Amino acid sequence: MWHLVCGDNAVAGVSHVIGQEAAAGLRVLRDDLAVGPLGDVDTPPCAARAAFWGAVWPAGLTPVPDFAADLPADAQWLAGLALQDRPVTVWHGDSASEQLLLARVASALEGSTVALIEVPCGTGNSWVQSRQAVAMHAPQALLALAKPRVVEAERRASLAAQWRAAVADDGLIHRWQAGRFTAEDYQIIDAALLRHARAEPQPLARVMAEVMARCDGFFATDFFLFWRARELAASGQLVIDGEPGEHGYSGLQVRRSS
Repeated sequence: MWHLVCGDNAVAGVSHVIGQEAAAGLRVLRDDLAVGPLGDVDTPPCAARAAFWGAVWPAGLTPVPDFAADLPADAQWLAGLALQDRPVTVWHGDSASEQLLLARVASALEGSTVALIEVPCGTGNSWVQSRQAVAMHAPQALLALAKPRVVEAERRASLAAQWRAAVADDGLIHRWQAGRFTAEDYQIIDAALLRHARAEPQPLARVMAEVMARCDGFFATDFFLFWRARELAASGQLVIDGEPGEHGYSGLQVRRSS
């Protein structure tokens, strides 16, 4: 049995639930599929996808993931799932990235007899007030919550179609609500960063936290928002000053340009 999770933060809880022996089949997919172009994510060498993450990663922050190697390796591994006979279990919550991973796996298994199993760990919606990602559950709580269920043929086909649509729609952000994905560019997120910035300097981390706290539909991460803030500074709309500090941004101040 394969167990797939989206991101390292989910590993501890899922490992606790499935046990040490089953954890040998646990695979972590680290790509935050909710942000950035998806057009070549399934097509090695995934050059556009790797370039996106190379731009997002803060300068000087180490270790730098090897996006040019890791993303094609994930794509190749997923493409091979349909050729083996181990069932595949996807753990997911209300994160758009987790939902996109589930859809991506359904697409990879399309036409195969490999069993697809899901472990829903969310509320079914990605509103900030109530949403739950797998990693947000304590291990013991996840143990009580976990109820694996087979993804039947009709739902598999629907999920695979959703993945194909997301790959083809040229969206740069994908939000998930009530079982559906919507695509957009960066304008709404950029506008939120500009709205929470002020004329006087304030910690960039505070501005990013304000945006995160109001971002329905997907989990806007610190690195993604930091990249968008840098892009806004490069275009003259924000001014960023200070020493980078922890995470590449903790010592930075931001203000709207005059």
